[in-house]
Amino acid sequence: MAESQHHRIVIIGGGCAGITVAASLKRRDADLDIAIVEPSDEHYYQPAFTLVGAGTYKLASTRRAENNLIPDGVKRVKDSAVSFDPDNKSVGLASGGSLGYEYLVVCPGLQLNWSAVDGLSEALGSGGVCSNYSADTVEYTWECIKSLKAGSTVLFTQPAMPIKCPGAPQKIAYLASDHLRKHRLLESCHVHFLPQGPAMFSVPFFAAALDKVAARYGIDVHFQHNLASVNADAKQATFNVVGGDNEGTSVSLDYDMIHVTPPQGPPDFVKGSPLANEAGWIEADQNTMQHPRYENVFSLGDVCSTPNSKTAAAIRKQAPVVVRNLMHLIEASEVEKGYDGYASCPLTTAYGKVMMAEFVYGGKVTPTFPVDPRKERRSYWWIKKTGLPHMYWDYMLKGHEWFKGHDTDYVEPAA
Repeated sequence: MAESQHHRIVIIGGGCAGITVAASLKRRDADLDIAIVEPSDEHYYQPAFTLVGAGTYKLASTRRAENNLIPDGVKRVKDSAVSFDPDNKSVGLASGGSLGYEYLVVCPGLQLNWSAVDGLSEALGSGGVCSNYSADTVEYTWECIKSLKAGSTVLFTQPAMPIKCPGAPQKIAYLASDHLRKHRLLESCHVHFLPQGPAMFSVPFFAAALDKVAARYGIDVHFQHNLASVNADAKQATFNVVGGDNEGTSVSLDYDMIHVTPPQGPPDFVKGSPLANEAGWIEADQNTMQHPRYENVFSLGDVCSTPNSKTAAAIRKQAPVVVRNLMHLIEASEVEKGYDGYASCPLTTAYGKVMMAEFVYGGKVTPTFPVDPRKERRSYWWIKKTGLPHMYWDYMLKGHEWFKGHDTDYVEPAA
């Protein structure tokens, strides 16, 4: 007979969101019965993958053992969730067992759909086809960048939203271009950025500033181009044009290097589950993070339906709201609307320079520091490379909740 267990709180996913919530809960009540379902033995600080791909950060520094991050007193279930039965407060496991719960937190992250691009899975990791979106391939990005020569053609792709860290596809384009510039190769190379969307960034304030960064490097930007296939033998990528005057056509480009951001979506076991919306994401109130039909279920991080940018910074602001609202339910009080859609994207625009994009729902700019957020700063590079990893490992994943607030009254300066 398959094993069945029961815990007061079950957390699906032991990544950034799951560990942070569990640690914060334990700080509030050390006696809480909590279990985390997580199959992987390795935990990565994924925001640093851009720096790994640019040769300025070691992959080993992004990796820690999962068991060393599980908070004291929390049980780790080394298994994968495969189904939800919220009416009976139960989660089905890949092993055939199940977990019962009083309260459920769903945060398994999202799924990278490499196979959605014809030929990509077979080509990835050789022949100049690279990606910062996997620990298995990120180091190859740097190998590709280092091998570029005069006259090389370099492509950077970005699929339809939502994706995790929406700024990452262009961050590596800027760093690669800066590398070429430093080696006096940029003028002879052909660098292309091909996003599926109609603008450089979802927030117009930052999109205008990033237009200037791309122009500074001479990057040829092709909006509304979606990668359809990769022909590794011919070293050619084909894109479907999804908007503009040429909508419905396709374009093929030769490459010496192509950095691919894969299409992304909710995990298969989430899509079609009783907790998912029509698009396959876990339903959650955008302010309380509570499920609209099952009050004992919460979600946060990349898998939930809230219309915020999918970043670790968003989780940093979502987790305390989930924790407070779980405690409210346990104490039989009302949940609170504490999350305003905050996300942060440290946009690496050159080696040693970062533009810090911070915003909330509706694209309202909400910087943490009282300076023009469009300005690229060396201090932000230090924050990106040193400060934020320290905050992640030693503060956030330890359950500390206080962070300097973002300015919701900020007025954007004139262009």
